Parts: sequence; structure tokens; C-alpha cells
Amino acid sequence: MSTPPSPAGDALVERLSRDGYAFVAAAEMRARLEAATPLTGWERFAASWNDMPVDAYMADGGRYRRRRHAVFAAAPAGTIARAPHQPHYQSLAYNPLHGGIERWFEPMADDVAAGASLAAILVASRALFERVAGAVHAWHIETHQFRIEARLGEAGQPTPEGLHRDGVDYVLVLLVRRRNIRRGTTRIHDLDRRLLGSFTLTEPFDAALVHDARVYHAVTPVEPADPASTAHRDVLVVTFKRC
Repeated sequence: MSTPPSPAGDALVERLSRDGYAFVAAAEMRARLEAATPLTGWERFAASWNDMPVDAYMADGGRYRRRRHAVFAAAPAGTIARAPHQPHYQSLAYNPLHGGIERWFEPMADDVAAGASLAAILVASRALFERVAGAVHAWHIETHQFRIEARLGEAGQPTPEGLHRDGVDYVLVLLVRRRNIRRGTTRIHDLDRRLLGSFTLTEPFDAALVHDARVYHAVTPVEPADPASTAHRDVLVVTFKRC
């Protein structure tokens, strides 16, 4: 996976650089991914969220979150390659609910990690973030498949830790699928915790981009629109941290 050229005068780069965050509508995000590499196998990629173990580290005792994890390494202007499986770690300063311990999540399936859809996401997002960062870096990249389930009387919590930062440089949150879900609004706050903006990811490929050092973010709980049917919100979260 290598980095493609980005167009000059990119309005999304300008928005993210100016505001510290950006909402990207599905059509624009999909076009960016397809410009990086063809999105072959997207339906198989999205279907991989159907085979997800329950997150065993939920400090609130909830069983509404399913999760898989993979780590990638990117050399400056070079390829993006999967790294050996390793734990996810956040300090308590960034995640007071789940921080301070190594969390060994089940790994992302090999065919998903090596597939064209994830390659497009990693290549396109690295190209974007490197334009915002103003230089080419080596990156530690973590990918998280999340499924948040909601049931009658039990809302799902996309961010049970509340308003937070992740302790990285940049974050991409890409909606893969919503089924029978209400709410799930992303809220962005400045470092004084004043609300800057809010939006809801509703269509596959809708995305949120965050410059993590500059803003806090959180997502409101999700509820089933029809309590008699299954309900879930599937997202891919990708974080980039300079090495």
C-alpha cells in the first residue's frame, strides 16, 4: 500500500487544518477511497462485522460492544504493512474508563486486513493526514472494527468513556453500516470543552476526521428504531500516531 498524490487546493485538507475536525459525506469519502485503490470486495468487508466477538474489557459491565483490532506500520512515503498482533493501550489520562491496561482484542481476520477495501482506507487517509501534518512521517496505525448493539431497555454506547481524546495524532471514523438505529450523533468540543459542532453518520462511507490534539469527541448512545428488531451500528476507527 503506497501513498497516491493528492490534488492541490484540497478543501477537506483546508477544513481539517482550520477546524481540527471535519464531517465527510458518503459520496465524497467513497470517491476519495476509490481514487486511492479500487474498492473491490466492499460487501465482503462490510459482512466481516457479522463475525465479531464481544469486547471483554467493558468496565461498565456492558455486552453491547463487539470488536476486532489490527496494527499497521507505515514507513515515510513507503508501504503500509500489517504489524504483529499486539495490545491496544491508552493511558488513564486519555481513557479514564478503560485506560491503564493492555487490552488484547481478537485480531482482524487476515483476509479483511489484506483486502482491497482496507487498503483503500489506509492509503487514502494517510495521504490526507500527511497533507495536514505538513510532512511525511512514519506512522503507527491502529484499526478497530466496532459493532455497537442496541436493544429495548439497553442503549448501546459508542463512547462509554464520554468526551475524550485518543492520545494519537489523527482519527478516521468511517461508517460501514447502520441497521435499525436511532441517534448516534458525533459531538466535537474544543480543548475548553465548548461544543464546536455535531453531525450524525447515517450512510455507509459517511466519515468523521479528527485532529486529536486539538479537539475532544464523543458519540451519543444509540437505540433501536424498532424495538422488536435487531439494531447495530458498525464503524471502522483508524488512528494515526507519528513514530
